[in-house]
Amino acid sequence: MQFDLTVIGSGPGGYIAAIRAAQLGMKVALIERYKTLGGTCLNVGCIPSKALLDSSEHYHNAAHTFEEHGIGLSNLKVNMKQMIKRKNEVVSQTTGGIQFLMKKNKVTVFHGHGSFVNANTISIAKDDGSKEQIETAKTIIATGSKPITPAAFNYDKKRVITSTEALNIDKVPKRVVVIGGGVIGLELGSVWARLGTEVEVVEFQDRLIPTLDKDCGKELRRSLKKLGMKFHLKHKVTTVKATSKSVTVGVEKRDSEESFEIKADYCLVAIGRGAYTANLGLENVGIKTDERGRIDVDANLETNVPGIFAIGDVIRGAMLAHKAEEEGVNTAEYIAGQKPHIDYNLIPGVVYTWPEVAAVGKTEEQLKEAGVAYKSGKFPFKALGRARASMDIDGMIKVLADAETDEILGVHMVGPRVADVIGEAVALMEFRASAEDASRMSHAHPTYTEALKEACLMATGNRALNI
Repeated sequence: MQFDLTVIGSGPGGYIAAIRAAQLGMKVALIERYKTLGGTCLNVGCIPSKALLDSSEHYHNAAHTFEEHGIGLSNLKVNMKQMIKRKNEVVSQTTGGIQFLMKKNKVTVFHGHGSFVNANTISIAKDDGSKEQIETAKTIIATGSKPITPAAFNYDKKRVITSTEALNIDKVPKRVVVIGGGVIGLELGSVWARLGTEVEVVEFQDRLIPTLDKDCGKELRRSLKKLGMKFHLKHKVTTVKATSKSVTVGVEKRDSEESFEIKADYCLVAIGRGAYTANLGLENVGIKTDERGRIDVDANLETNVPGIFAIGDVIRGAMLAHKAEEEGVNTAEYIAGQKPHIDYNLIPGVVYTWPEVAAVGKTEEQLKEAGVAYKSGKFPFKALGRARASMDIDGMIKVLADAETDEILGVHMVGPRVADVIGEAVALMEFRASAEDASRMSHAHPTYTEALKEACLMATGNRALNI
C-alpha cells in the first residue's frame, strides 16, 4: 500500500499529526504497536493518572474538609478496586474516541511494530508473527518515551515499580518510597498520600520540581507536607532490595557519609523518561541520535534523512503531551507546504498535584543567568476571596516582567485550578502583553484568575488592590 504520510506511534503527537495531515488532504497511515491507540499519555500516563488524582482528591476532601462545609459522613472508606475500575473506564472511553477520530478522518490504522526497511518502506511486525510492508512518501516518528529504570534499582514491576504499574495497585499501600521529586513522582505520591499512605520522597537536587521556578518548589513542598509527605532533598538512593512483600531502599545524604534505610510496600522509580527509539530500524536509513537516544532534528523537525521527521518525546525538549501535539500539527502543515511556527518558550508546564503547579516563560533563575533586568509581582491565594470560599488558600502567582518595557516574561503559579489559569498567561504572552495590560483587564469576581491580575498589579509597582 502507498501512503503520502505514515506516522509511527499513536500518542498525542502521532494521532494529532495524522488527523491534521488527513485534514490537509493526505493519504495517511498510523502505526501503533499496542492494541489501543493513544500512546503512553492516554493509556498509562496523563489520562489515567488524572483520573486517580481526582478520585483521591474527592476522598481526601470528604475525610478532611466536608465537615467544615457542613457535610457529615459516616463509614467513609476507600474502594480502591472501584477507583481503578473508574480509571480504566476513563481510559477506555478516551482511547475509543481516538479510534473514532481515525475512522472519521479516513486514517488507515495498522497495529504492530513499525520499523524502517528504507526511507520509503516501513515493515510492520504484527502480534501473530506476520509482517506487512507499506510504502510512504513521508514519515513522522512519534514513538514517545519510557520510564528510566537503572539496573541498580532492580526494577521488577512488582515491588519496584514505575508509573505504569503504579496506576493499577488495587489496595492502598501502608508505605511508599518515591525516587524522584519531579512531576510524576509527586503526582502519584500525592494520590497515595491523600488515601492515607505514608509517602517518602528521595530527591537528589536541593528542591522539588527542579526544572520549574524555585518558588514553585517551595510552595508545593509546603502544601504536600500538610498531606503527611516526607522529603529527603539532596539525598541519593544507593540500593533497592525487594522481597515478595516489601522493599528496602538505601539512602545516602549528598556530600556526606550519613545514610539510612527506608522500608516500604512499594518503591516508585520516577527519575525521568527516556526516548523510545530502539528497534525502529533507524540504522537502515542512517538517522542520527544523540547520547540519550533522542533523534536529531532541524528547525522544521526533519531528521538528517529528507522526508523523515520526528516529534514529541523522541526529540529534545520537554516531554509534554501538548508539546508533542503542537509539533504534530506543525510537521503536518510543513509537509503540506505551509509555514507554521512553534514558540517553545510559550509551552506551559503543569504539575497536577493539589494545589496544582503551572508555569510558562522564563524562571527567575533563567532571567538572572541571562542578565535580563526584570521586576517581580507576587500574590498569595490566601488573600483571594474565591480561594477562601473553596478553602484552597495554599499557593501564589508570580509574574516576571521586563524592567523597562513591562512585557511579561514569565508566569509561575501554585494554587487551585492553575492548570487552567495558565492559559490566560500563555495568551497574554503570545501577544506580548505587558503586566500593565493584564492588570487593566476586567476579571470576573470572584474567580481564581483574579490572582493573576493582582500579581500583575504588584509587578507594575505594588499596586495590588486586595492585599
